[in-house]
Amino acid sequence: MSVHLLLSAGRGPQECAWALAQLLHRLETDATRQNLETHRAQTVPGDRPGSYRSVLIQIEGDGAEAFAASWTGTLCWQAPSPYRTNTSRKNWYVIAQPCQVDTPHTTFTEADVDIVACRTGGPGGQHRNKASTAVRAIHRPTGIVVVVDTERQFSLNRRIAIRLLRQRLEHGNEAAGRAVTTARWRIHDELVRGNPTRIERP
Repeated sequence: MSVHLLLSAGRGPQECAWALAQLLHRLETDATRQNLETHRAQTVPGDRPGSYRSVLIQIEGDGAEAFAASWTGTLCWQAPSPYRTNTSRKNWYVIAQPCQVDTPHTTFTEADVDIVACRTGGPGGQHRNKASTAVRAIHRPTGIVVVVDTERQFSLNRRIAIRLLRQRLEHGNEAAGRAVTTARWRIHDELVRGNPTRIERP
């Protein structure tokens, strides 16, 4: 079992980036106690040494999902600011949310395509209307269907249909990748200060 958890200081002050580093260390220590492995898959450093604006951490082992759930939500590190002595604030908030890392990807192979000859109406002369030169191509894994009747020869229409299917799958893979990235970045703006699901102290 493997889970990715994204910790973000959001748009909070530099103390939140410091708090994230403290919470990350506490999380990793907690995971070790529960015989889970952690790996920092991606880190974005803060302005101060040893601080982080965000960290993507991978948690592996039996019970990883339940462990991640126990660290999900608004986290609070309760301690005085290490940077400003003139502030009385002691609560610094971080958000933690599971996120998808692997982008869904569909590999195109012609063996997955069903080609059906068909007739189409419209201009093009009697040859097009009498002969089944049009092509209906179906990509079975995704259900994508294209119909091509631009050419008078079946083989040419078939070649075009295959190319169109390949392009649609490539565009779909690109869109899925963008959606995963967008969803991950949206987490940074979901931080709600107050009502933390977990409070940690030094």
